[in-house]
Amino acid sequence: MARRFDSVAVLTGAGISAESNVPTFRGKDGLWRQYRAEELATPGAFQRDPILVWEWYDWRRGLIASCEPNAAHRTLVDMETRCEDFVLITQNVDGLHQRAGSSRIVELHGNIWEMRCTAENATSENHDVPLPQIPPMCSCGAPLRPHVVWFGESLDPDRISAAYRAVERCQLMLVVGTSAVVQPAASLPAIAKDSGAYLIEVNLEKTPLSPWADEVILGPAAEELPRLWGRLKESFC
Repeated sequence: MARRFDSVAVLTGAGISAESNVPTFRGKDGLWRQYRAEELATPGAFQRDPILVWEWYDWRRGLIASCEPNAAHRTLVDMETRCEDFVLITQNVDGLHQRAGSSRIVELHGNIWEMRCTAENATSENHDVPLPQIPPMCSCGAPLRPHVVWFGESLDPDRISAAYRAVERCQLMLVVGTSAVVQPAASLPAIAKDSGAYLIEVNLEKTPLSPWADEVILGPAAEELPRLWGRLKESFC
């Protein structure tokens, strides 16, 4: 590819982590004690029964703790080191991008390894598996909650603004492992495309985004992203 890219944005979804054996926690993978994610990941559920919600998150954290970043995560780290203007936007909360070594990350939906005080709103990192106390408590005496975006909650305006800025200025956008249907993340590739970016989708199957992409690469991200990177390296920064 003769085109040169000085600004890159990447959007990742559950598909990139599925190859690290991270369950989606939705659909059939989301059943836990006959509850579904949509029933537990809500402010109302936490208000009614914080112990139940935290037991579910403790179980999830235990599953994710045994998972390792895959070749797709590591490829994005390589891309970041080659490009000064690189932003990784993720819908995932599993923290695998950070464990792989990525640092310029916008976590749209938060991080399962962070907690937030329900009284003071202060956040802290916690990797205890299992949690020694459920629900975990802040030093101020108030209960902590997972620092993730629940159903019915709005995204952090600073994070979504950072994502919008990244896609508005990028010259290349990669969309990896996401169905590209959940808003507002689904609008990000369209914004990039409208701003003149070259758009590449990497996914197991075609999505509503596919007709708009300049390239659609079908296959596992852990296989296809390293192969794509090998082809794009000379075009990077």
